[in-house]
Amino acid sequence: MHFKTIIEPFRIKAVEPIRHTTEAERQAALAAAGYNLFLLKAEDVLIDLLTDSGTGAMSSRQWAGMMMGDESYAGATSFYRFEAAVRNITALKHIIPTHQGRAAERILFGSLLRPGDIVPNNTHFDTTRANVEYRQAVALDIPIAEGREPALLHPFKGNMDLAALEKVLAENPGRVPLVMITITNNSGGGQPVSMANIRAASQICHQHGVPFFLDACRFAENAWFIRQREDGYGDKTPLAIAQEMFSYADGCTMSAKKDGMANIGGFLALNNDELAQRCKNMLILTEGFPTYGGLAGYDLEAIAVGIHEALDEDYLRYRIRSVAYLGDIMIENEVPMMRPPGGHAIYLDAKAMLPHIPPAQYPAWALANALYLAGGIRGVEIGSIMFGHHPDGSETPAGMELVRLAFPRRTYTQSHVDYLAEVILHVNQHKEAIPGYRIVWQAPVLRHFTVRMEPLAATGSQT
Repeated sequence: MHFKTIIEPFRIKAVEPIRHTTEAERQAALAAAGYNLFLLKAEDVLIDLLTDSGTGAMSSRQWAGMMMGDESYAGATSFYRFEAAVRNITALKHIIPTHQGRAAERILFGSLLRPGDIVPNNTHFDTTRANVEYRQAVALDIPIAEGREPALLHPFKGNMDLAALEKVLAENPGRVPLVMITITNNSGGGQPVSMANIRAASQICHQHGVPFFLDACRFAENAWFIRQREDGYGDKTPLAIAQEMFSYADGCTMSAKKDGMANIGGFLALNNDELAQRCKNMLILTEGFPTYGGLAGYDLEAIAVGIHEALDEDYLRYRIRSVAYLGDIMIENEVPMMRPPGGHAIYLDAKAMLPHIPPAQYPAWALANALYLAGGIRGVEIGSIMFGHHPDGSETPAGMELVRLAFPRRTYTQSHVDYLAEVILHVNQHKEAIPGYRIVWQAPVLRHFTVRMEPLAATGSQT
């Protein structure tokens, strides 16, 4: 018999208290943080959905594995367990640990990119784009057209535009040192990429002699969507699907803080011997010896266990359904959002929800702050603050104005999600009162982490 309720596939062994705050306390905390949710103290947040990166709960098997951590500087046993676990999934030759995913990006791009190069991606996320642009290269987003329309239904809105990929490779010989596909497509609403799209992109790259890489942070969630939505994969295990995805790649970057189920860590994996040696040389310079790469032995042990736990079918069924459950409530109540729901997060469509706030007044930023003020919920803007500022100092409104509510793994229960839904519906009912924002101070790159803002209503400004 199949019951409708999908329960959490775990029992809770330890709990952490969370603190309720009043609206006045939240108003004061947000003002002190320059109206930037990144700058809040975590103790002032009730439900923290800022990111799913490193914020999940580790399993008893991971904690037990950490006790086996070998802290030897070179050749630690923990590294070889980590290496075997990653290679079992990716089958890639060189496994290079890093302290987190952006370090893998920096090392890879630092070893490959020259000024003027082009790196196509379905959609770069913030640190990926910043690491490309830091090398004075072009981070080129080429998602399918359906991926730019939040309300449109499509099973694989994370796909890359293959015609655009063929065109950029044909028109720029020698200027494209690699192509990446991000699975799932985080900036595009946590949307999955089909196996057919991964396979075809790989074939196009290899026809042009260009290496093909995966940004594999959420590879397990992408594998689950392929199993659920793509013909021919319904009877395959998530592990088998993941192994096929990686079989088309020449390498990958990975933040193990996502589908590695760990609180810290990542890796760069690749097949090319010469490139691997260059990357290892840079790793030694900035991260550590190649058998620890900036991680403690116990972190390597946690990843070795967690990266396979992320492929557990019961876990993935619960994980994806938890997000979809909130999405169903939003759709039923006609709250604009990226549809269908993503794998790790709900993305509210602030442009559609707040038409009275123009892009120059940052509607997604305004909506994210409104959710915090109403109910202590911390999300993150995926819009013109994050992606509208360019290296030359120019400003262009982002194509979409989204608020991402990212679910930490194995951390919150259904009652937390029910509360979250109530807060969102409350904010939606009073959305006309939400003010726009203006920038008071910003950093030249990755400004969303430290920017200081103020609501326009506080100054009376309309510019």
